[in-house]
Amino acid sequence: MKVTLKDVASQAGVGTATVERVLNGRGGVRAETVEKVFLAARRLEYRQSLPVAHRGLIRIEVILVRPETSFYSRLNRAFERIAASLDDSIVVHRTFVRENEPAQFARYIANPTTRRSALIVVAPDHADVVTSVRKAADLGIPVVQIMTRPAPELPYVGIDNYAAGRTAAHYMSGMLAQRPGSFVALCHSGAYENHKERIRGFSSYLSANASNEGSNEHRFIEVMFDLDDEHNAMELLQTALRREPGIIGVYSAGGDNKGVARVIEANKAGRPFWVGHELTAETQDYLRRGIMSIVLDQAPEVQARRSIDLALNRLGLIEVEVSAEPVRFLTITSENL
Repeated sequence: MKVTLKDVASQAGVGTATVERVLNGRGGVRAETVEKVFLAARRLEYRQSLPVAHRGLIRIEVILVRPETSFYSRLNRAFERIAASLDDSIVVHRTFVRENEPAQFARYIANPTTRRSALIVVAPDHADVVTSVRKAADLGIPVVQIMTRPAPELPYVGIDNYAAGRTAAHYMSGMLAQRPGSFVALCHSGAYENHKERIRGFSSYLSANASNEGSNEHRFIEVMFDLDDEHNAMELLQTALRREPGIIGVYSAGGDNKGVARVIEANKAGRPFWVGHELTAETQDYLRRGIMSIVLDQAPEVQARRSIDLALNRLGLIEVEVSAEPVRFLTITSENL
């Protein structure tokens, strides 16, 4: 059955004259209305392209943090490559917002500088930020949380961070089964739900699998918040090693690895078993040199692709169902680089 202008108008909730103006590029129609007409036409397969004047009409905004870090730089490049593969009607607009200013972060979500059709966001677990994310979703636009999930009722794309923490503890306690001693962990802060979940998983595994034999006992003694800062990480870990000579395992649940690497490399006499996150040129080097034991990589390229697909699906631009399962993280050692 042939789709008509009247069908598109009914789907978009506007008049047929408005649809005709939009699809023929006659102008004089608000951007929000043009978007409604375009989405309705795409859903009904009335027309696959827009007039040149309306190219870039669908704006998916991606809000990220810390562009200077290896992980977010990698994630940003992934979004950039995906954006280049989309048709001219879709723009992926990437914005970096300061994570240590949650009030400003929340204001930006609530008051975007440009109109957005969908939002993909790395959201700190702060009340104001979470409230703004929920309000954005209440406006009816697709909202996708990536990397971390402070609003559990909203769509999320990322790994199972609790499982990642348990995996780190599984390998650490297994490889050190014959050595009694203490474990410590470092992470950014309590600002991100993904870091908190990793620490919960790490602690949970160790508690559930605690040895009854005192000689083989492993104790999880401390979580240190380094704000993903190299100097903070160095100072905190050095202090912990001086205070507790029996530390045999270090789990870095956050993103900074440089400071940890420098401390562990210098501690040649009793080098701890170190599990960290994100495969970068640096962590590959640490694995090769035996400074780092295991890297858990959360495949940011997969997260970027899936979050874009989810936004497009929610907008009605693609029909392919997007998996709601956690993204699989990869376990990397010196043997499978």
